[in-house]
Amino acid sequence: MCWSATADLTAGTVIAAVGAVCLLRVRRARDLPVAALPLLLGAHQLVEAAVWDAGGGCGPAATAWAVIALPVLPLWVSSGVLMAAGPGAPRRLWGPVAVALATAGVLAYRLAAGPVSARVRGHTVGYGVDVPYPVPVIAGYLFATLGALLLTGDHRLRLLGAVLAGGAVVCAGLWRLEFASTWCAFAAVAAVLVLGWVRRGP
Repeated sequence: MCWSATADLTAGTVIAAVGAVCLLRVRRARDLPVAALPLLLGAHQLVEAAVWDAGGGCGPAATAWAVIALPVLPLWVSSGVLMAAGPGAPRRLWGPVAVALATAGVLAYRLAAGPVSARVRGHTVGYGVDVPYPVPVIAGYLFATLGALLLTGDHRLRLLGAVLAGGAVVCAGLWRLEFASTWCAFAAVAAVLVLGWVRRGP
């Protein structure tokens, strides 16, 4: 996945289909954001297929990719985990939501202020966004997305968080310059884990 337009198109279609199944099988309204996560990830890969087809650049596909990846995803995951926890959600789950709001605000501002560039680098796509204070912003991003999953009391969502955290380490270690693009290689695993979470017993 994510190493060619065809791979992104194929993977995105399959993952989005898994997301549709998740939505059809969800039992509680408060689980909808997490259940829809594979649909969002699949759509994200379909957008990246368009980035490949455009040969990178600063077009609408690159901007759409960055909007989903940067401000939307941390807010989606952290708030989705909080909603799934229900009315008695532990206080610790509010931390990732607060961090997500701050991080997404910074990232959304930067996306509005300047263009997003995408450059095809061999079998990956490298994205360029002018982010101030990258270390705290990246830390906030990871805490909002992975931290929300790892802090939940639901062992299936903790497993999802652990798998994605491991994926982040692998991507950062193997493709440091293309981390953002290769990160989506774990979307299929995430989709299957979310499907298992949706199909869990009462």
